Amino acid sequence: MLRGRPRNCSKSIKAVERRLGTLEGRSVGLRFLPALTAGQRQLYSNRPQGQPVHAGSFIRKRQIVLDQELERQPRELARILVHELFHFAWVRLGNPSRRSYDALVREEWKQRARGELGWSAESRKLALFERSLGAAGSPAWRDYLCESFCDTAAWMYSGVRRHPEYTLAARHRKRRAEWFLAVFQAGVIPI
Repeated sequence: MLRGRPRNCSKSIKAVERRLGTLEGRSVGLRFLPALTAGQRQLYSNRPQGQPVHAGSFIRKRQIVLDQELERQPRELARILVHELFHFAWVRLGNPSRRSYDALVREEWKQRARGELGWSAESRKLALFERSLGAAGSPAWRDYLCESFCDTAAWMYSGVRRHPEYTLAARHRKRRAEWFLAVFQAGVIPI
């Protein structure tokens, strides 16, 4: 399902594929580049512009680009790779499931739940709180939802049980885990 993996991290990537179960869809290419940064919807390698990032996904091209540093960090590679794969799953999820996830996260929002399951979602959540941008359907809210979904998937399927970025309260983690198990109960994840 994943093509273009370097030999030195093939073992880590195969372990991720085993934990995920059945990925359904066209294959996704993997590419490793040094010193990744992102800015203005662009991904750069070895350039002084943008903010440092671990990876980027290109849904239409069916490609994930990962920072070369992850080749030496198997646990972080697993977490970031699962996150990026779930960007493909988010696109194929379907509106009823996306609305259902939205309702779950809105309930957390109403309860003023702090924390998240990764930096991607956490940074967007904090920006929403600061600017009170939690309006239904806003681009900022949709972006946060997607990142929250992907970070939650990484927490569930990467095999990394503890991480400093896992700051969401246990009761909210439990509800999210139940949601994922219900939505992907057949063990098939469309990407």
